[in-house]
Amino acid sequence: MVDKIAHNAPVLVIGLGRFGAATAGQLQRLDREVLAVDEDLGLVQKWSERVTHAVQTDARSIDALRQIGAEDFSIAVVAVGSSIEASVLITANLVDLKIPQIWAKAISRSHGKILNRIGANHVIYPEAEAGERVAHLVSGRMLDFIEFDDDFAIVKMYPPKPIRGLPLSESQVRRKYRITVVGVKSPGKDFTYATPETVISNRDLVIVSGNSEDIEKFATLAT
Repeated sequence: MVDKIAHNAPVLVIGLGRFGAATAGQLQRLDREVLAVDEDLGLVQKWSERVTHAVQTDARSIDALRQIGAEDFSIAVVAVGSSIEASVLITANLVDLKIPQIWAKAISRSHGKILNRIGANHVIYPEAEAGERVAHLVSGRMLDFIEFDDDFAIVKMYPPKPIRGLPLSESQVRRKYRITVVGVKSPGKDFTYATPETVISNRDLVIVSGNSEDIEKFATLAT
């Protein structure tokens, strides 16, 4: 039986490029203990005061990883992406060290496939995911877009005209447009859960969920 990983478990972040540095920095802001690793001494020095620990070492060497205590971590992020060979070797080292949860950055689907096959639990495609997100946002009415598996998405957006000024039960959003209004934010107020009685104004923001294609169609309704 696999032991459950604590929600505040320390995290090993390998690679302090833009993605790795952003990950390490956000983890630190969330009060997570972070050990950041990079070959570049300049990057290590830059981040030494921003994360719990920063170490210069070559993570392609399993012995180097052992020396910094990598096997004591239950979560590791391989943020190296510029060199597929290095990314694969580092991930393989972490698998050999039996780290339970390995997140690895991939720069292509074939790269990601290799990472999955050698044992990465989660493969991230930051450039591709950012590009897909921007493509949805450029329509102008969406303010944020998160897509999950099977084309299911959650979106923050301005409400199209057909659903304004009526309770949701009367605008029949789910039946007509096959999307669900999850939450509403009025100016100066926090987001609240939507109910059948919720009336949406043209100054509100809404959180909607549903199939990505249905949401795209919903976002293009007359404004």
